[in-house]
Amino acid sequence: MNAAVDALAKLPGVWRGGELDRAAPPGIPTGYGALDRELPGGGWPQGTITEILHEGVGVGEVTLMTGALKKIALEGRAIAWVNPPHLPYAPALSLAGIGLEACIVIRPLTTEDSLWASEQALRSGACGAVLFWLQGNTDYAWLRRLQMAAQAGRSMAILYRSMAAATLTTPAQLRLVLSHVDGRLNVRIAKRRGPPLATPIAIARFHALDRTRIARAAPADRRAWGQPALALCHR
Repeated sequence: MNAAVDALAKLPGVWRGGELDRAAPPGIPTGYGALDRELPGGGWPQGTITEILHEGVGVGEVTLMTGALKKIALEGRAIAWVNPPHLPYAPALSLAGIGLEACIVIRPLTTEDSLWASEQALRSGACGAVLFWLQGNTDYAWLRRLQMAAQAGRSMAILYRSMAAATLTTPAQLRLVLSHVDGRLNVRIAKRRGPPLATPIAIARFHALDRTRIARAAPADRRAWGQPALALCHR
């Protein structure tokens, strides 16, 4: 019996639940080696949903994605922001190498409109990444639709949710839980193709997007941009 299981485990696309899936398709590097080593595919997965759970705004939930967003923008694909809590901050995006012409901000009026817009952006194939924020608990069937749309459009789908969603079932292949401790961003991998990661990964916070550099990159007339912030979104 064990020999049969071992033989089955060696087949392409098959992995043991207690082991990290080493046969996963290559992901988009995060820019953080310690995190890439713990992600199947060595980076952010494409064609599926990644959930990022956090409390509050500006803990690093968007800045964590800058490496991947830059790569996507350089490839000529769009980046859709659906219902972000604050307007994406233009000087920080430019400083991170993310062309503003690649960014599309969508402000739906209702949760249903947010889901529809997210699905269309993911399925279109024009968007290499769709970052979306949904209010309240979202029906599993809708998340499954978004998962299928991401797969059809070969898009990276990033769903931001509160910590309260940690107990909810999700079709997402990857779920991260973020917290800010002593000036560092702690990343806990709660779900992946393999066992959860018990020990959080500590990442130095905004090492490339500190306040001084953003302030220098901002235009003289701050009224046109808002005040520099430590995150890619500002109030």
